[in-house]
Amino acid sequence: MGRGVAIPAALAALVGGLVVGFTGAQSGTWLLPLALSVGGLLSLASRPSALPWLLIAGVVALSVQQEWSRRLPVGLSGQDLEVDAKVVDVQAQPGAQRLRLHIERCTAPAHVPNCERLGSVRVSAYGHTFQAGERWRMILRLRPPSGFLNPHAFDYEQWLWREGIHATGYVRTDPAPQKLAAAAPRLRPWASAWLAQRPLAPRTQRWLAALTLGDSEQLTQEDWALLNATGTTHLVVISGLHVGLVASFVLLLGRYSARLSSPTHWRLRTWPWWLAGAAAVAYAGLAGLAPPAMRAMIMTLLGLWVLSGRHAPGPWQAWWLALALVLIVDPLALWRPGLWLSFLAVGWLIIIWQGRARPRGIKGWCWALLRSQLLLAPLMAAAVLLAFGRVAPVAPLINLLAVPWVSSIMVPSALIGWLFSPLPGLEMLPWWVFEQALAAFHWLLRVAVDAAPLWQPPAPLVYPLAGSLVLVSLCWGLPAMPRWLGIASLALVATLPGWPRETALADGQLRVTVHDVGQGQLVELRSANRRFLYDTGPRFRSGFMPLQSLWPPGQVIDQVIVSHADTDHAGGVDALLADHQVGQWWAPEGEALPVAGWPCRQGQHWQMDGIRYRVLWPPRGENALSSNDRSCVLAVKVGEHQLLLTGDVGRQVERQLLTQLDGPVSVLVAGHHGSATSSGVQFVRHTTPQHVVFSAGRDNAFGHPADDVVRRFRQQQSCLWSTAHDGALRFLLTPGQPISVRPMRALAGGHQRC
Repeated sequence: MGRGVAIPAALAALVGGLVVGFTGAQSGTWLLPLALSVGGLLSLASRPSALPWLLIAGVVALSVQQEWSRRLPVGLSGQDLEVDAKVVDVQAQPGAQRLRLHIERCTAPAHVPNCERLGSVRVSAYGHTFQAGERWRMILRLRPPSGFLNPHAFDYEQWLWREGIHATGYVRTDPAPQKLAAAAPRLRPWASAWLAQRPLAPRTQRWLAALTLGDSEQLTQEDWALLNATGTTHLVVISGLHVGLVASFVLLLGRYSARLSSPTHWRLRTWPWWLAGAAAVAYAGLAGLAPPAMRAMIMTLLGLWVLSGRHAPGPWQAWWLALALVLIVDPLALWRPGLWLSFLAVGWLIIIWQGRARPRGIKGWCWALLRSQLLLAPLMAAAVLLAFGRVAPVAPLINLLAVPWVSSIMVPSALIGWLFSPLPGLEMLPWWVFEQALAAFHWLLRVAVDAAPLWQPPAPLVYPLAGSLVLVSLCWGLPAMPRWLGIASLALVATLPGWPRETALADGQLRVTVHDVGQGQLVELRSANRRFLYDTGPRFRSGFMPLQSLWPPGQVIDQVIVSHADTDHAGGVDALLADHQVGQWWAPEGEALPVAGWPCRQGQHWQMDGIRYRVLWPPRGENALSSNDRSCVLAVKVGEHQLLLTGDVGRQVERQLLTQLDGPVSVLVAGHHGSATSSGVQFVRHTTPQHVVFSAGRDNAFGHPADDVVRRFRQQQSCLWSTAHDGALRFLLTPGQPISVRPMRALAGGHQRC
């Protein structure tokens, strides 16, 4: 591409992707081709030179539109679909595997929409062993991409969209899947299997696989938590740093070999540059050409071209060219935070080093590394804060030490081990060095996390904090900025802890959040000085606990009331014990839980922050009730408002609660997720709740909430809410004021409102 072409190409790709990304879900598939055709004719009539940019925008737009159209139709949710599929990726889980499948053929029942356009799905598989590259015929039960929607939490549905996954679900075990073809030999699976046979510690094996093979799926949840908390995730997957290191390493070897083979004119040899370029392409390919690796590959190739003495575009032309190529090849990368974090970091490095002399000597390179990290850290912290709502306080200091440690010791020793792998025994020496370096790196991360864990600032503080960090970067990184302005920006950031945060709750106010945790229940109660949890959410068959996705570790919770021991109510207890601090536990007598606590007993009551709490059930002493009917029932009184949480008690118990209720019910979390065994006619008519919340999973197998239950509440003119359709629901109860309700999803669709 000539000068001045890269920027318009990148802008055309951006426009094409953004327009369809924001409108594709609502527009019909015919609308986009029509709009592109009309726009193309107008552009050609007025300015024929715009045709290349129109074509780029059209290609990207059509690619994104195809992703929208490939999503599983709602009418196929929960249906059994017969598919022929290729296994693209396999993740091991306790007792199961998580598969990503490329659908080659899909057959649906005759009475539902067809599934011919279905492309990529993510499913859980039990009872069978799958390997990447195999082709199978199987029965899948799928649903459209969806996820939990909670305040300031990870948006799984958006992640599925930007990863190009069109449905989720599981593999039916009856009938059993049939293997159609074995996996063809592939380099990365073969290398992973060979590495697993080496006499190395499990941690060493999985980190070697992540660093050298791009197989980051081998890292455990504990590994990722440690990396996220220290802001070092970019160091342990194949990224720009590693692509550049591999290219440099191969170039040095090639130049040294050329010098030995032709000492008189070795500088004229071009094959070392071609060899380094091929190594960069191959190594980026190991990472699946993810956006950061692709960006690094393209810019590395351009850098090699420049260093070899040939004419090439400047750094900004290379930056825009890389952006254009990444978006054309992978349009969905436009919505991946990793793309923008990667390009932002490189762009800022270009700014702060443009016009400066190249460092010389060890002292010069050490100063260059220190300066780059200090100027890059505030900007990247702001970007991560805006993208994820969290920030690692120790990231700047840790990266200052970790970047040279990983790049100069860990990565070279890991690669040299592979280079020596054909020679039995010799690879173990560099990998022993890698193992020792990894142990030191791991210890450093542990110390850092213990000193300053991952921080999630209050929502109102996110944008001011991010803006202040950007200001610090600009004041210290841009040329000709007065020194006093940089000092003032640092002082501004130092004052942030004293800034006003979210509005504090007054005595007598209660904020109730019914979290979206799928087929389970987790209710958070916050008053002026106290934080309670009623139930802890489910634990899925895979071992995942939705509570883990709600908050960063280190939360302080005053009391946790576990209504009963069913896994959809007590599944998150282990996550609370492992990651958070709980002051007091409550549970019914006779329930088997992994933690000791106070027994819930009828008649218990207390008052805190002007709010009255009463336990209405179960009765004192031992009883022969079922686990559901033994549930702790909690009534919370806030002025004239009353919140009622009944767990899973059935209709007979509900009738015994009626005489204990103190006035009408303002907010009721429906018993047993809206099951027909609860919310009996007498109970519904007596309580006449103003708001009813069904805490249930979307398309759950139990049919919750039951139609009869929904009709009963509608007859009482209750406002009906469901976490399956509305996401998390937040109620603010204030004496003398109407109840304020905030659903996380838009109000369109779902159940009847007020």
